[in-house]
Amino acid sequence: MDSSAIPLSALQHWLFCPRQCALIHVECLWEENRFTAEGRLLHEKADKPGRSRRDGIETLRALPISSRSLGLTGKADIVELHDGKPCPVEYKRGRPKAHRADEVQLCAQAICLEEMFETPVEEGALFYGKTRRRKTITFDNELRRLTRETARQAGEAIRAGRVPAPVHDRKRCDSCSLAGVCKPRQLANPPSIAKWLQQQVDHDREKKS
Repeated sequence: MDSSAIPLSALQHWLFCPRQCALIHVECLWEENRFTAEGRLLHEKADKPGRSRRDGIETLRALPISSRSLGLTGKADIVELHDGKPCPVEYKRGRPKAHRADEVQLCAQAICLEEMFETPVEEGALFYGKTRRRKTITFDNELRRLTRETARQAGEAIRAGRVPAPVHDRKRCDSCSLAGVCKPRQLANPPSIAKWLQQQVDHDREKKS
């Protein structure tokens, strides 16, 4: 695999927030909060490498995967082999989301598996911790296009070492574990130099009076 390959997880980080993606994969920063801790606990079983067979379905856990076309490398939580045909299953905390970051991450796994097994992968599944249910995802042309474009954008930014400027979004930023180091509210709306200079002048006048 090309040494310039980026982690598969970067795609989800990029769609959630390009700055978060850069802080993690360029600046190598990480902080944990309740949401990331819950996700880590949910993944603990799937993250233990191994294989098993039940009802004619072989299950591979923590399978290393990669894609030359996407420039990605990573690990699939669960890959089920149905008559030898792979089906990725990704574990997520919470519930299904309005955005498509989870679907893109799963689709990227499917493209990796297609290259590795040399067979089409048409569907996968997302398992959510809150609902305790699987959601079947079809890897149609629209999702594949979004996945490839996300891999391209994230890959270019990470390889160039670009860290986007912060954009404060209350709902998104409040759930981000990196809010403390990102400082989106302060950096997105910094005080103007003119205002700061005027404050200093006013302060000096008060001291002299």
